[in-house]
Amino acid sequence: MVSLIKRNLSMAIIPIILFHPDPDDNIVITAYQAGAEDFIYGDWKEKLIEVRIRKIIERSRRDMSINPSTHLPGPSIIEHELSEHIINNTECAVGYADLDNFKAYNDYYGYFYGDSIIRLTARIIKDVVFDICREGFVGHIAGDDYIFIVPKDKFESISKAIIKTFDALIRMKYDDADLDRGFITTSNRKGETEEFPILTISIAVILNSRGMFSHVGEMSKMLADLKKATKMKSGSNYMVERRTKY
Repeated sequence: MVSLIKRNLSMAIIPIILFHPDPDDNIVITAYQAGAEDFIYGDWKEKLIEVRIRKIIERSRRDMSINPSTHLPGPSIIEHELSEHIINNTECAVGYADLDNFKAYNDYYGYFYGDSIIRLTARIIKDVVFDICREGFVGHIAGDDYIFIVPKDKFESISKAIIKTFDALIRMKYDDADLDRGFITTSNRKGETEEFPILTISIAVILNSRGMFSHVGEMSKMLADLKKATKMKSGSNYMVERRTKY
């Protein structure tokens, strides 16, 4: 039964927890091999079993929110982290990093090389943030969009280091001919042939302060608007939103 459930695509992500008061060892082993997340046995101790089940569910939710390509926390964990900072009125900086013209690169070189760019960018952001700020947070929203949360006094050095490292390493992800030319030629979103420059990175930064936001949606909207403005500038850049909530 466990194997059948795990082979069903719509049910495979549901954690399976089994109970038997006195199972044979082979039954327990077989259950785990078939994909069961846990096998509870022995005396039914209400509180202990409740805690074990709760932790298994929490772990399952966390694992489902980890991006499989970059192994960074995904949307649900990011939302939880941002909510905690808003609720606790934490003085912090939230950075929203996004690659410029990534779709063109992905179309030109193919998804395999595009995915390597996604992983490279994740490593750069993660390494820079944690090198400068051990207590920082880095998440992967989706595609080529990333979030980092750091103390206010660290965002500038972190943003500059991310840009410097990215601009240096991204050149290794191009063929020599394209690099010498300084651009690639491929179709844009309208189906028209266009020249796209070497990939760059844009970082929108919001400085969170007491009572500035009431929920994540407000912060997300401001970050999205600021990201658009940042991407209008040529090259790799970071831009700080110093206005109050609008």
